[in-house]
Amino acid sequence: MSSVSIRRSIRWLPDEAGETTATLVLTSPQRRFVDLRIVKPVAGLGSPVGDGHADVLPLSRLDWAIAGASSSSPPRPDGHGGHVTHSQWRHWIDSTTDDADGIVDEGDMSTQADGSTLETGSMMNPATGRVAPYEEVWDDEVPTPPPPSPTGRGAVNCVVLELDDGERRGRVVRLGRHCQGFVRVGEGIALERWEWLHGPGWTRTVRMGDLAVPCRHVLQDDDRGFEVGDAAGTGHDGWKVVEVS
Repeated sequence: MSSVSIRRSIRWLPDEAGETTATLVLTSPQRRFVDLRIVKPVAGLGSPVGDGHADVLPLSRLDWAIAGASSSSPPRPDGHGGHVTHSQWRHWIDSTTDDADGIVDEGDMSTQADGSTLETGSMMNPATGRVAPYEEVWDDEVPTPPPPSPTGRGAVNCVVLELDDGERRGRVVRLGRHCQGFVRVGEGIALERWEWLHGPGWTRTVRMGDLAVPCRHVLQDDDRGFEVGDAAGTGHDGWKVVEVS
């Protein structure tokens, strides 16, 4: 099942909960995800576009970027009348290392009374470089595609592109009214975040790095159509469509 998850807060125990980033995770129906955590202030995700900061940001504003695959166990009773699900996130690209293979985050997910999701577990704290217990609160948004094009054809709800040629790895996930891309080549990284906004339509709200990221390619007129195996085209050699829904 696909998901659009916006983080409300994070707490590294025993510290207090807070949120200094605009964190968005897009997960496709086949469980491919792109997770971008940008240090605030940043346009979109509830803050107004045009907040005085250009969408092209220095990499110093990146808290963490991850792309990978997620999985979850069947829900089980939590002993308090609710249910908890154990989830894993296997890293494929990671902004903190050029060797992401083998890195796995794990957490227990439980639904709160206000509809948010509480995630608890232990993972590497990028600020300290050490594994520490944490709590994160997430708000989930139903992935809803933008309005149909003027010709009447409905927009696709999800498109995923990937790049993997032994030296370069990248992924773009367009889901509902959001799109995120992340690519790594050796020590070089780049990323983009786009959102569908009433009025201007698709708007790039974050860009970092100098490498090509084909987000714009999957946001062009949907009348073109997408098929698994399609190449991304000029300027994006090696990128291919791996999932469409």
